[in-house]
Amino acid sequence: MNRLFLLTAGATALALAPMALEAQLAVRAATLHTMEGPAIQDGVVLIGADGRIQQVGPASELTIPSGWRTLEAAVVTPGLVDGRSVVGLAGYLNQPHDQDQLETSSAIQPELRAVDAYNPRETLVDYVRSLGVTTMHTGHGPGALMSGQTMVVKTRGTSVEEAILKPVMTIAMTLGPEVSANFSGNPGTRARGMALVRAEFLKAQEALPRLSSEGTLSPRNLRTETLARALRGEIKVLITAQRATEILSAIRLQREFGFPLILDGAAEAYTVVDEIREAGVPVILHPTMARHSGTLENATLETAQILREAGIPVALQSGFEPYVPKTRVLLFEAAMAAAYGLSFEEALRTITLAPAQILGLADRVGSLAPGKDGDLVLFNGDPFEYLTLVCGVVIDGQITDEDPACGS
Repeated sequence: MNRLFLLTAGATALALAPMALEAQLAVRAATLHTMEGPAIQDGVVLIGADGRIQQVGPASELTIPSGWRTLEAAVVTPGLVDGRSVVGLAGYLNQPHDQDQLETSSAIQPELRAVDAYNPRETLVDYVRSLGVTTMHTGHGPGALMSGQTMVVKTRGTSVEEAILKPVMTIAMTLGPEVSANFSGNPGTRARGMALVRAEFLKAQEALPRLSSEGTLSPRNLRTETLARALRGEIKVLITAQRATEILSAIRLQREFGFPLILDGAAEAYTVVDEIREAGVPVILHPTMARHSGTLENATLETAQILREAGIPVALQSGFEPYVPKTRVLLFEAAMAAAYGLSFEEALRTITLAPAQILGLADRVGSLAPGKDGDLVLFNGDPFEYLTLVCGVVIDGQITDEDPACGS
């Protein structure tokens, strides 16, 4: 608990740092990781008044316009993209009033909207931003057959409207014994759980011809409309499946109904690599350091490297923890992946460009290139080194966090 409050206090201190009023910003780095190619030594990023990146390249080839504010750091990366989180629905107090990530009145509720529960003022949002996360795929968590919708937000703003990048990203689902544990023994066996899920998709399939171009039915049925939109390819389906049995069930379900699928968790993915690759399904892997117990008992620290070698798109996530502070440190998860097989660039990719590509947002976030959002993180050293500090965070060209004493 003491560590939590120290970290939270640090995040708050950063959040209270002076906000940049300048609309134009130059960021210079001894080492600049763009994720668009090799790292640039003595690199510069120029961000225009619209918050978009104008130019990226070596300082010897770029001229910083007069009057622009300039930030300098030892290492600069794109803003980190958390592939899967519940932050903003789950709060740091771990009390009923700030835990909206899982509704336990029913195991099937795809109509629940993350935008109706997300709290941009939540302390955990400030906390993860202070550690470099500028974009989050967050929303209803694992633990129900269909727990609700997820969304993508920037970790800034005081209203949901300011934070939203994509209001509906996926329908979050879970296959496995966790569901029955959360719902007093229902649905029961794996077979019954799958039958319930298939029944809902069949209803949506039958309703698909009646779905309007706006994604509505007459009479309205929020549950069926949501699933029908997934069948129409407008919403991805995120299935948390840890064991090989559940992973293969998820792939069979996708093959039957044709919705765009993202595998979540996938602790035993290394045992069914060929099947995942053949299905063409990306994986947002469980946090590297998640406890290897229960359905994660067969997890391995090498899974990210195994999937990457197999050509399967893989990203990492902070995930969901049932205890304070409810979220893991994304940088540490990537550092562990680097320690167990991935190169530095590959590991950094799992928390920048890879999740952006999986979520269909690579045209805006995940790398540093002209036209993309001006989201950057400034470090005083190797981002994967435990003692390295985040010296600044820039979102859409605005400095949201800054620590002038970072390099001292």
